[in-house]
Amino acid sequence: MIKEFDVSEGCKLLSRWQAKDPAALERLKEIFDAAIAGEFDADFARPTETGVVNVGGSLNLMTLTIMNDLYGYQSAEFYKGDPERYVRTTLLSRRLLGMNKLYVSWPVYGFTAEAMGQAMMYPDRFPPGADPDDMLLTRDNWQDITTPDFESGIPKIITDMIDIYQRLTGLEPILHLSAAYSLAADTFGQEPLLAALVHEPDFANELLDILTDKVIQPWADHFFKRFPNGWLELSDASGSPFFIGPQNCKDMAIRSTRRLVDENPWGHRVYDANFRGDYVTLVQKKNRSSRRRGAKAEVITNLTLQELTDLKHSVCQDYIIRLDDDRVPMPFYEEQAITRNVPLFLGIGAGQIDRNSIKDMDATRISIHDTSTAYVDAIKNVAQRISKNGYDTRIPPWPGTVYFEDISSESQFELIEMIVKTTLTNGALDIS
Repeated sequence: MIKEFDVSEGCKLLSRWQAKDPAALERLKEIFDAAIAGEFDADFARPTETGVVNVGGSLNLMTLTIMNDLYGYQSAEFYKGDPERYVRTTLLSRRLLGMNKLYVSWPVYGFTAEAMGQAMMYPDRFPPGADPDDMLLTRDNWQDITTPDFESGIPKIITDMIDIYQRLTGLEPILHLSAAYSLAADTFGQEPLLAALVHEPDFANELLDILTDKVIQPWADHFFKRFPNGWLELSDASGSPFFIGPQNCKDMAIRSTRRLVDENPWGHRVYDANFRGDYVTLVQKKNRSSRRRGAKAEVITNLTLQELTDLKHSVCQDYIIRLDDDRVPMPFYEEQAITRNVPLFLGIGAGQIDRNSIKDMDATRISIHDTSTAYVDAIKNVAQRISKNGYDTRIPPWPGTVYFEDISSESQFELIEMIVKTTLTNGALDIS
């Protein structure tokens, strides 16, 4: 263990790097050189404590920026050049931030689309994205989708990353892919897909079904044959209620993922936890017919919050999660987790820790301290309650997690330090 694996030391070093301190850059180079050489592998293999609230999150963008500053690696080289280097440097970044939950991710939307043959853009210091001017799928060829070769290209790179992650940490492997709706958006185009969603919903669902049948399901079959104790994590931000409305989220995005859950022997090991925007179920809209009659009546959108929560839980059965964009008061999720006898995950949004959006740092410190304290208390309360119901504390995702939704080089590391320290200091469980 090096001193920078303490959250305070690690965040201070990253703050100095962010400020372009040459000494910090030199120290980071020493640490990353050592990690790439395998000198911290023993630390990565340390078992995760089960009696404390976890801290995890997404941070591959921050690691990309560090690797660009230290070694000049551009996006394509960092993500695809050396899987072992990628995994070690990603795990190192988590340790520097004091995270006790090790996890490896990649640019999931870009990688899943690229595996299909989608033309990509790889900016120097940013994750890859589909080229919007060169979509793979059109109205003329969408039925010709073929199954990727899982022994080459992007699928092979991901398999190598998973192998290395499992070898270094001893943790259960996770295959992270786009869900069908987001994959359609990245290969058919956001605007054409939205138009189909509104005017040709049957066509939109056929497209999602063929993507599920030709890409996601066979990829999952290949993965579970190699890693029978693995998990399939799907991401579907584009299919969120926030973007397409709760009814479309139900009828299209969640429907296509439910097929994987319901129709496969490994379905119970599938989860999609990043649907966001639960608050839209609470937004009232004017009833035009009532307005014509001069009444002031208003109606709720077509799905209630409880119905949407039930649907989301059907494709993420092992925990309840509240993301920052959900904007529904946290106690609702606390109650849902207790009712369903599962742990609670609570997200810290990128905007909450973005240094460029902070107008009053003193007020933000108070707000973040209060938020992180409330989050830890809620996660602990759920853990205490469900442990009494016989919840198996030996299995993931026990006991719950404070989850950073996106950490980048523009994040305020002092705030991250505060959140992590609050979690680790106050997160110990008293389960007898």
